[in-house]
Amino acid sequence: MISVKEIQKAAAALEGMISRTPLIHSSTFSRVSGAQVYLKLENLQETGSFKIRGATWKILGGADRFRRGGVVAASAGNHAQGVALAATRAKLKSTIVMPEWSSISKQEAARSYGGEVILHGQTITESIRKARELALDGRTFIHPYDDVEIITGQGTIALEILEDLPDVDMIIVPVGGGGLVSGIASAVKAVRPQVAVVGVQTDACPSAYQARLNGRITRVDVKQSIADGIAVKELGGITFPIIEEKVDDLVLVEEEWIAAGIVKLLERKRVLAEGAGAVPLAALLGGRVTVPAGAKVVLVVSGGNVDSPLLDRVIRKGLFRNGRMVRFSVCLDDVPGSLARLLGIIARLRANVVHIDHNRSGRDLPVFLSIVELELETRSESHIAEIIDTLRNSGYAVHSDLPNHCFLPPEIRMRNPGSHEFHEKPAAP
Repeated sequence: MISVKEIQKAAAALEGMISRTPLIHSSTFSRVSGAQVYLKLENLQETGSFKIRGATWKILGGADRFRRGGVVAASAGNHAQGVALAATRAKLKSTIVMPEWSSISKQEAARSYGGEVILHGQTITESIRKARELALDGRTFIHPYDDVEIITGQGTIALEILEDLPDVDMIIVPVGGGGLVSGIASAVKAVRPQVAVVGVQTDACPSAYQARLNGRITRVDVKQSIADGIAVKELGGITFPIIEEKVDDLVLVEEEWIAAGIVKLLERKRVLAEGAGAVPLAALLGGRVTVPAGAKVVLVVSGGNVDSPLLDRVIRKGLFRNGRMVRFSVCLDDVPGSLARLLGIIARLRANVVHIDHNRSGRDLPVFLSIVELELETRSESHIAEIIDTLRNSGYAVHSDLPNHCFLPPEIRMRNPGSHEFHEKPAAP
């Protein structure tokens, strides 16, 4: 187990070497949840995530014995950057093995911090295996989560939270391999055991959740996830027993809620969080965590390293999930003024047209009809419902997937305009 004295020792040693990240209150998330919600902004660390804490403590304590061959690590992003920067500061060589699918931006970030990047494998497990092979020539392997010093360094986050908010009631933490939540729970339960520690995973990779259900370390299949930083197939031999003893609950969140969490953090607090960093908010707003009214809750925003192309897709997905955008199709009589009348209704309802496609020549489209596909910026789900109801009541057939009855003659469509079902089309992943 991890000693709180060692965590306190690490905190003292790391002072001035890593950022003491702010703990900020969110009136918006507090109002929505009924709790007093605070954000621990680890995305503001120099490498963009909490990983620099554990990596620095690990290397700080072993720099002399590491010098002969340097260090080697395996990671898809955050651990890679943390180890590379910590090693460079200690004047050590670092080699980082990254999966072949790792984003170019994260590869370049690791290189910019001084790491030699090697691409190998299709999974983190394969990358770790390669890193261990490289360690046979004298380099020291630094595990991303299943390491006592790594966990100890991550636990310094909890000490900062307890100092800034002594009467905290609950801390909600992202969980991948378990290093972060193990460190936080070890410190919290030693200092204030009444504080609840809740871990959150994406349901695309529920390794900790399944391990708790089964009572043993369980390997799971990994599906593609927005929260790639916590997409770890199985817990470690060190982290599993700590989680079993000290973490009060483990919950899962769906991908669409994670996307919504990223968007809400951006819109409401101007905080850029990666998928893993947004899962605590996703769990809170998605009702996965039961929080007593007025309780003081800290959400650990573990990192902010998200690729720009992915961020664009995630924002769009989140906007659709939050009722801020909608996409649908409308059948129109192909006569002058039809499109103008449709857009006039949308304008009166204060929706903003983001994209429009007016199709008059589809292969199966009758000559007297046209199809208009619209993408609108909206205020909320109730605003979307108002738009759809108004269009239906005005005689329009509204669809998401262009069903066959969309092509019925106008006189048939007008007999029962309210009978046509509306379904929001999901955003592209």
